[in-house]
Amino acid sequence: MKQKLKQILHKSGVKSSRTKNIVKHVAVSFFYKAGTILASFLLVPIAIDYLDTEDYGVWLTISSFIAWFTFFDIGLGNGLRNRLTEALANNNLKLAKAYVSSAYFTIIGVGLLLFLVFFILNFFIDWQQIFNTSENLDTNLNLLMIIVFGSFSVQLIANLISTIYLADQNHSIQVKIHFITQVLSLIIIWLLTKTSEGSLLIFAIIFSVLPVIILLVLNFFGFNYKYQYLKPSIFLWKRKYLKDIMGIGFNFFIIQIAGVVLYSTDNFIISTLFSPNEVVPYNIAFKYFSILTIFFTLLVNPYWSSISEAFIKKEFDWIKNSIKKLFKLWLLIPIALLFMVLKSNYFYKFWIGDKILIPLSLTISMAFFSLFFTFNIIFVYFLNSVGKIKIQLIISLVSMLINIPLSILFARNLNMGLSGVILATTLSIIISAILSPIQYHKIINFRDYGIWSK
Repeated sequence: MKQKLKQILHKSGVKSSRTKNIVKHVAVSFFYKAGTILASFLLVPIAIDYLDTEDYGVWLTISSFIAWFTFFDIGLGNGLRNRLTEALANNNLKLAKAYVSSAYFTIIGVGLLLFLVFFILNFFIDWQQIFNTSENLDTNLNLLMIIVFGSFSVQLIANLISTIYLADQNHSIQVKIHFITQVLSLIIIWLLTKTSEGSLLIFAIIFSVLPVIILLVLNFFGFNYKYQYLKPSIFLWKRKYLKDIMGIGFNFFIIQIAGVVLYSTDNFIISTLFSPNEVVPYNIAFKYFSILTIFFTLLVNPYWSSISEAFIKKEFDWIKNSIKKLFKLWLLIPIALLFMVLKSNYFYKFWIGDKILIPLSLTISMAFFSLFFTFNIIFVYFLNSVGKIKIQLIISLVSMLINIPLSILFARNLNMGLSGVILATTLSIIISAILSPIQYHKIINFRDYGIWSK
């Protein structure tokens, strides 16, 4: 397959080794992501049959709630990605190992503290009231939350290995992890539907523990074989290296908080304003359009570390050409979205039958969100890669502050229902979709003065 890919790249006139590496990983990513999406779509009707609409809605809400805590990596993941890319580009392996060691042992401390605090608070929280579940829910939510949050705390640490792969231009690693996780989850849940009655607790354990096991295995093999020279050492932990990572990492930390609030509160808002049952149609529509957003993100994602390297080496023409190519590809998005809206009813019926009704207004609203989201990430990823994120930081905070009030206003006060929630999120990202391209043009043409250069 690799040899065939090389022949295709040669015939296509792709000469840059950096571009060849991106194309190779994008091609591999498409293969794995296609499998992941297929597995995730097959899982939805199986999960609804294994549980029921309310339990599945509760699980979707819990997943979104746990996602809020991803910002507790305090920006170390993205900060490490940029600094490690720079160290590897300069062939400074000693500094690279110091960065990895400082990031790992810091996040271990954060993960342990986070779990300890949550473990204590869990005794005093009524999760049934928070998630607006019915009284006949037979699952011990306090036990479930300890298992889910404990797994998340370990995953927060173990996930740093994927950052190392990304910094080393191994762009397809996350897609491979998601593929293995999704396929194994599908197989296990399908077997459970044949052998046992539905259990939200067992369902949660599978989806919480399985990714942790996979990441721990990757850590073991990564640091004992491929990245043995980067294996973390407690003796290399230094505050100065942590400050190097956190210098840009802290801004990423704030942006992550804003992003989590912006993109992960919708399920919670819907569950609170309406019921956990209403979370299900919302997520079905979201998952349908995620086919497009995921594949486009796959195209853009490899450019983060590659643009970082090119920017360090002052290869600005390569950056300009890359952004132009991505924009030309984006022009296909509106056409694809129109087709998806027109065929949505056929797809929903084929996928889930008549179990869940998806309003056309929700489908159209999701299409608008996907349009602006895909356009925005082209330029946001560029800004992330070069570390010029001050404006993005401000925009993220503004978007975070207006999203929830707008969601409540549209969904409840203006009687727009589920459509109002995603429209509020769409309006929240339009600011970034306007200002990020302007900042890109200023930076790439050396006209970034004042706040535009920060």
